Amino acid sequence: MIKYPKIVTERFDDANFHISYCLYFIRKYLKGNILEVGAGCGSFTKHYLNKEINSITLTELDSTNISNLNSKFETHPNIKIEKKKIDEINEQFDVIIYLHVLEHIKDDVNEIKEATKRLNKNGFLIFMVPAHQKIYSNLDKAVGHFRRYEIDFFKKNFESLEQIDIKFLDTLGFFLYYLNKFTFKNEVFPSKFKIFIWDKIFTPITILVDFLFRYKFGKCILAIYKKSS
Repeated sequence: MIKYPKIVTERFDDANFHISYCLYFIRKYLKGNILEVGAGCGSFTKHYLNKEINSITLTELDSTNISNLNSKFETHPNIKIEKKKIDEINEQFDVIIYLHVLEHIKDDVNEIKEATKRLNKNGFLIFMVPAHQKIYSNLDKAVGHFRRYEIDFFKKNFESLEQIDIKFLDTLGFFLYYLNKFTFKNEVFPSKFKIFIWDKIFTPITILVDFLFRYKFGKCILAIYKKSS
C-alpha cells in the first residue's frame, strides 16, 4: 500500500504489550543481517534492537513512514532505510520479517518466492498476519488488507522453505475484534481508548489464555520458516 493511514500507524505504535508479546516468539531468530519489509513507523523495530544484530534494512513505500523512520533511527548507523519493493532489493539476509505486512500485498505467493531468493541458506522467513477472513472489517478495508489469512495457507510447502513454527496468537483479541465489527458497524479506525483497553488490559490476560489453548486459536497467525537450500 503506497499511502497508509497515518492515524492507524500512530495508534498502533502505542500497543507496546502486544508488540512485545509477538516479538517474544521470534526474538531468538533475530540475528545477523535482517530485512524488515514494510516497517511502518518502526513500531516493531524499536523493540527488537539488540547486540546480536549486525544490520537492519527497513523498507517502506509510504513517504510519511519513511520520514518517521529516518527521524527515529538517525542515531543507529547499522539501520538502513529504503523505499523499495522486495524485487528491487539486491542484498542477501539472514532473516526476513513481515510483521502485519503480507496482507497488504496482492500477490502474496510471489512475494514469498522473492523473499526466499534473498534469504541466505539456513536463514529464517517470519510472518505475522491477521487471521480469519470471516472477521474482515471496515478497518481491514481502510488500511488496504487484501485478505485475512486462514492457517492452511501457511501449511503449504513453499519451495526451499522448511516449516519451523505456525501458531495463533491473541485469543481474546479475536472476540474483541468480532464484537467490534458487529457492534460498531460503521466504525473504521478504533479509538485510542479501545486500543488502550485491548493492549494494556486484555493482552496480558490473553498471554495466559493463548498458552492454555496451546496457540490453536487467535486473531493473528505467526509463521516461521527456515531456508533449507
